Amino acid sequence: MTIYNTNEFKAGLKIMLDNDPYNIVENEFVKPGKGQAFNRVRVRNLKTGRVVERTFKSGDTVEAADVVETTMQYLYTDGSYWYFMHPETFEQFQADANVTGEAAKWIKDQDLCTIMLWNNQPLTVEPPNFVVLRIVETDPGLRGDTSGGGGKPATLETGAVVRVPLFIQTDELIKVDTRTGSYVSRAKED
Repeated sequence: MTIYNTNEFKAGLKIMLDNDPYNIVENEFVKPGKGQAFNRVRVRNLKTGRVVERTFKSGDTVEAADVVETTMQYLYTDGSYWYFMHPETFEQFQADANVTGEAAKWIKDQDLCTIMLWNNQPLTVEPPNFVVLRIVETDPGLRGDTSGGGGKPATLETGAVVRVPLFIQTDELIKVDTRTGSYVSRAKED
């Protein structure tokens, strides 16, 4: 097992606290005028998503979390679980709604996602940064109707709703940024 010293702390580092994996969100080194220096650290529990603040004396050590990020292919959902497969080993993993979270509205069959695993259990699912999805429902855009900023809501094949320009029609493919949930451009059929 890898051990980290407090002087190695930085944002993004994965550590073990109370037998749970945590991700360091923020690290602040404090050297008071009197007394021992310490690190004030904000950490996010990778299992629950809760953020807590901890302090460590200078020189303390913490065990590294055995967390692995890997790319997996989305297979299907049965309503309560989402199933993913490792493309090289063909090993399958299931993730529930808590793990999948917002990613569920951006992924469709065969998409490659980044999965964070701890003890062979998925902790988080990250969709690709950009996805191409088909519009299943949107209002028809009227010619010259751009007084309202030129946008309208469109429902995608995954159920997500995105604001699109007025010229976009039903059954078109569009490229969406999954980090912001916004329309990027039209897309062509493969």
